Amino acid sequence: MTEHVVEQQAGPGPALVEVPVGPTGHPAVDEALGRLEALDGVGTEAHVAVYEDVHQRLTDTLAALDREQR
Repeated sequence: MTEHVVEQQAGPGPALVEVPVGPTGHPAVDEALGRLEALDGVGTEAHVAVYEDVHQRLTDTLAALDREQR
């Protein structure tokens, strides 16, 4: 799995989002949502990569669940 690193900007920058994310009961979903913490204090130009990563992880998790149901 590829890890994305988001660098924080020096000086006055974006405010922390600090959106609380509680456990969902599914480790893969919790891990994907945990990636959103990387957005705190980071400029919006870095958000796309994190959103795409989270979206891909959640898509993969849903596809795996679909395969298990068959």
